[in-house]
Amino acid sequence: MQPPVKTGWGPGKLGLGIALAAAGAALAWAHPSFLTAPNLVNLVRQISINGILAVGVTWVLLTGGVDLSLGSLVALTGVTAALFARPDEYPMLVPLVAGVLAGAACGAVNGALVTRLRVAPFIATLGMMTAARGLALVVSGGKPVSNLSREFTRLGSADLWGVPVPALVLAVVALVSWVCLNRLRLGRYVYAVGGNEEAARASGIRVNRVKMAAYVICGAMAGLAGVVLAARITTGQPNAGLGYELDAIAAVVIGGTSLSGGVGGVGGTLLGALLMGVINNGLDLLNVSSYYQQIVKGVIIVGAVALDRRQAR
Repeated sequence: MQPPVKTGWGPGKLGLGIALAAAGAALAWAHPSFLTAPNLVNLVRQISINGILAVGVTWVLLTGGVDLSLGSLVALTGVTAALFARPDEYPMLVPLVAGVLAGAACGAVNGALVTRLRVAPFIATLGMMTAARGLALVVSGGKPVSNLSREFTRLGSADLWGVPVPALVLAVVALVSWVCLNRLRLGRYVYAVGGNEEAARASGIRVNRVKMAAYVICGAMAGLAGVVLAARITTGQPNAGLGYELDAIAAVVIGGTSLSGGVGGVGGTLLGALLMGVINNGLDLLNVSSYYQQIVKGVIIVGAVALDRRQAR
């Protein structure tokens, strides 16, 4: 009989839900347009990119690792997709697949550095963060890749049944990840490796393969986020994604996934991403300076990590 998966759901998630409701109520009182349909649609569209990244990095954090290269991968994969998204050159599926594969390849390099060369995840992904940013600048020639096809840009701007397409992409990504982590053998292995790596290895789990799979999945989702972002802003920007990795990791930790691995899940990640998005959207509506917004984000990140350490003890 398989041990129960530690999704991290409990009183902490109830508190997160209450905090989300309280933040929404406070912003609705402070700015009447917060609860209007156009703003809510815009809010969901804004959350989608960070949500996709956060779901991806959840896999890595559950194994006890970390990925700091997400923002640079968004830039690299966005540029890669844009190069294949010229009008009348390739079907829309080609740039989508190219961006996702580019992200998965970078994730595989991260995984190989961690599992084969025994490089600490922090250092391996920090190196990838720098290398991928430089590669994005080289591939794009240091300037935005524009003139993208209408079919491609609709991936980031169109609505389906009144719901933004990026939000539907996030929903599919989250659902598939939830099923994999909670219903499939790979998911159980991910939790086992993060909970106790040595015990997992002793029980016959191929730890390196599990970690490699987590980094590849994380890279692929970063690639998908890069494609959606390029479609939304209608250009492949080599400087896109700055600081995105911090927002994604903060959303995951706020959602209850432990930095030590083995505890957490996609449901909490979505709540964390939603809370971060509500706060960002509210601060924008209230015309709070971007400088102060960075301070607020920093406090949230430090607070989330401090809470995680406290719960671990």
